[in-house]
Amino acid sequence: MDQQIINDFEKAYGLISQANKDMIYIWYHQVLFTWRWWLSLAFTIVPWVTWIVTKKKKSTHRLLYAGFLTMLLASWFDVAGILFGLWSYPAEVIPLSPAFIPWDFTLMPVITMAFLQYKPMINPFVKAVVFSGIGSFGAQPLFVLLGFYIPKHWHHYYSLPLFMGIYLLAHFLSTRDNFERL
Repeated sequence: MDQQIINDFEKAYGLISQANKDMIYIWYHQVLFTWRWWLSLAFTIVPWVTWIVTKKKKSTHRLLYAGFLTMLLASWFDVAGILFGLWSYPAEVIPLSPAFIPWDFTLMPVITMAFLQYKPMINPFVKAVVFSGIGSFGAQPLFVLLGFYIPKHWHHYYSLPLFMGIYLLAHFLSTRDNFERL
């Protein structure tokens, strides 16, 4: 491999390392134990506890598959959005973990699973529109107001098709027949 490429990568990794050190310092001195941190922690734990108590036991695995797909897709979109400078999250629950954990690993999958579980006979496209409307025009503006989410080059309505697609894929996965044995 060309030495210049190696040097360029090492320089970029050095910047990332310094940025991570700066983020940990900011988190420890300005975020940890603030009301935003406590609320983020609650958003990370309470929905899962609620889901465990209210879930339909016979559908647990099916819902978890859909929830896991939701986590993967939502976090992939969030990573892309952050890397391209479209938005940011100024408060992390845990340093060196993605700041969007409460949203992509808890709220999105749990709400998706709730939508899948309750009123399953409603047209999935109707549910997808409602899900994406709540996410785009309810949750995102609320999180902006609370200071959890900062859209930079992003408008809430851009999220509509993304949220709809995530919900519809989760619905598709949740309605598949059981897998065959290996």
